Amino acid sequence: MDPSSSKHLHLHYTTPAVSWDEALPLGNGRLGCLVYGRPGKELIQLNEDSVWYGGPQDRIPDSRSHLPRLRELIRAGKHAEAEELVRTAFYANPSSMRHYEPLGTLMLEFSDSEHAVGGIGDVQMDDSGEDVGEVRNYKRSLDLETATARASYARKGTSIQSDILASYPDNVIAIRISASRTCRFHVRLTRLGEVEWETQEYLDSVTAVDTNRLLMKATPGGANSNRLAAVLGVRCDDGIGTVKPFGGTLMVEATVCTIVLGAQTTFRHADPGFAAMAEVSKALDRGWLRMLERHITDYKSLFHRTSLRMWPDNSSIPTDKRIKESRDPGLVALYHNYGRYLMISSSRDGEKALPATLQGIWNPSFAPAWGSKYTININIQMNYWPVAACNLMECALPLVSLLERMAERGKVTARKMYGCKGWCAHHNTDIWADTAPQDRWMPATLWPLSGVWLVNDCIGMLQHKYDHNLHERLFSSLQGSIDFLLDFLISDSSGKFLVTNPSLSPENTFITSSGKEGILCEGSAMDMSIVRLAFENFLWSCGRISPSNSLISSAMSVISCIQPLIINDQGLIQEWGLADYTEKEPGHRHVSHLFALYPHNAISPMKSTALCEAAKKVLDRRAAHGGGHTGWSRAWLLNMHARLLDDEGCGKHMDLLLENSTLPNMLNTHPPFQIDGNFGACAGVLECLVQSTIMPDWPYRLLIRILPACPKEWDRGEMKGVRVKNGWKVSFDWKKGRKVDHVEVEGTEEGNSVATVLFPDGERVEVDGLGCHEVSRGKTPASRWAGEMGLPLP
Repeated sequence: MDPSSSKHLHLHYTTPAVSWDEALPLGNGRLGCLVYGRPGKELIQLNEDSVWYGGPQDRIPDSRSHLPRLRELIRAGKHAEAEELVRTAFYANPSSMRHYEPLGTLMLEFSDSEHAVGGIGDVQMDDSGEDVGEVRNYKRSLDLETATARASYARKGTSIQSDILASYPDNVIAIRISASRTCRFHVRLTRLGEVEWETQEYLDSVTAVDTNRLLMKATPGGANSNRLAAVLGVRCDDGIGTVKPFGGTLMVEATVCTIVLGAQTTFRHADPGFAAMAEVSKALDRGWLRMLERHITDYKSLFHRTSLRMWPDNSSIPTDKRIKESRDPGLVALYHNYGRYLMISSSRDGEKALPATLQGIWNPSFAPAWGSKYTININIQMNYWPVAACNLMECALPLVSLLERMAERGKVTARKMYGCKGWCAHHNTDIWADTAPQDRWMPATLWPLSGVWLVNDCIGMLQHKYDHNLHERLFSSLQGSIDFLLDFLISDSSGKFLVTNPSLSPENTFITSSGKEGILCEGSAMDMSIVRLAFENFLWSCGRISPSNSLISSAMSVISCIQPLIINDQGLIQEWGLADYTEKEPGHRHVSHLFALYPHNAISPMKSTALCEAAKKVLDRRAAHGGGHTGWSRAWLLNMHARLLDDEGCGKHMDLLLENSTLPNMLNTHPPFQIDGNFGACAGVLECLVQSTIMPDWPYRLLIRILPACPKEWDRGEMKGVRVKNGWKVSFDWKKGRKVDHVEVEGTEEGNSVATVLFPDGERVEVDGLGCHEVSRGKTPASRWAGEMGLPLP
């Protein structure tokens, strides 16, 4: 844990956190915490991913009899009447599903702590004039290489250091307090919101168990909620220290001690207190050093699969000042690496595993923004965009588990709301896999394609690392979504194309030629891109695992009839299907009609210059009207500009993301905090550095572009182990002027594919898929087939 060993992977500060936006996150995928690093009165806010308000609900409206009328009104352009029918018949009751809550708050209150919360370097005096609170040599850091946080300082002649980790192998949060001489502090466990001076405690009881344990029990509100239990244990490691229960707290006197916290709910255990107590006891018996070793070994097995460094690297500047003043290429690399760290920390497989929410696992509020739920009209999808390229497929398994539960509950939703087979979901879900409409907000609520999008993204991950067993798991959900689409799609008014109806472009609003506002349409650009991709994924999947599937012929017929993307008279991709409406908000945060550009790749410089030009005009129009004003939206724009090989645009959007949408602790802000921007930009940085395309003539031919959209400011760098399509891995470094001399590529174990490596200067080199190759410019024959394909150069 030497903080000097890998400075480029450190977030570090010279002052403690004053607010949650400055505190440092740790997590083991299930348990999470935000560490403030405060002298005298340390504050650690706690989360456990199954602590949610309430239990499962039955909210699905029986609206299928109203669907024909709704479709008629939408086709006739009677927008006000259509929306009134939606409000009457299609909204759920209650309108909102469940929301995520904090686990609790842990405080370490040192003697004289009331004097020690002042400014760093300030001298605090008591009534007699004695110096009691001076804090010097303060340092606070988060080490991404070991997933550990540290705070150290000297106070009243005593040096104190706290180290903290969230262990996946031991299933606990552990803290090590070390002091140069015996110090006294109280350990307090409670359940407070993010406002520290509030007096409400959302708990049932806190009791001392034995001499060195605290047990906190709580029952979140709402029917059938998950009861929770948190257990805290302390062990003195110096041989002379003591731990005593004291008024619902533990009083510790020691030079070195270990504090361990475990927590469970009835979501996973009938007796969460018993389960948490057992985990804490095992961890304390194991001891700090063994826990630390097990934690680092486990974490590095994931984090070290890929790496990225860039220079210049001003890592010596404190991170909060660096975000404001420097924004150097090394900070961009740190942002990417931080995204990988956050993924490993907030989404791990295990018993009834849950994916990362809108805030990962780090929610401080009992009334969080948007419920800190799973928002699935882009946000949870964006959370998992970097997983495949960063070779972290295990981290996506909690998402697959939630998808499987959604597919089961979504069968009732599809039948009752639309009279369709298969399953569907709307734009949110929760811990109970709720698939009914969320909210009563017309621009978002009635959109039944979120589940289809989620399936598409999970299937897309298999193109980077194929797993037959995972494919079989996903295929059931995929086929269920195809069943739904086969029933849900209808012919357009011309009878030529198949479209969705009702349809919308998520969260956006249009203006008709008569000046009226509208939302609902037929066959929005996003809908039809998602539908086409779903059927393509289905046919690809059938070729792998279900070659005689009875739906193959139907799927092939549908693909030939799907409404294609339209370029309107302004040269823009038309957002609302066949109707060329004007946007009410041209700088809107969603760029849904460019789904085919990213995360899909149907719009590509290799496939259609006209569609690429239209997509670029959409992005230019968004930028001219203030687009990208939310952090996650800016991250989406970064990926889209990368796909258009626009290095200048990528540099601009990454810089604006750091400048306007990054908190002092490097978490992304909408505002408020949303973690999807961290994950979206984590993926976007890699899109600037390497892209891969499976060639249409033969699925085992791969084009690997090196530095396709690398901003000129990213002067020098080194990337290792990034996984691209067909299972290949790529490593290289580059110098000023985007000069790349060597690229190391590693094919799949089967070796059944070939790849063309396209260097930044346009040179192409072909390699086979067997083993590892070092590809050098000018030393390997250029690919004949790549040239024959006429692939465009950057």
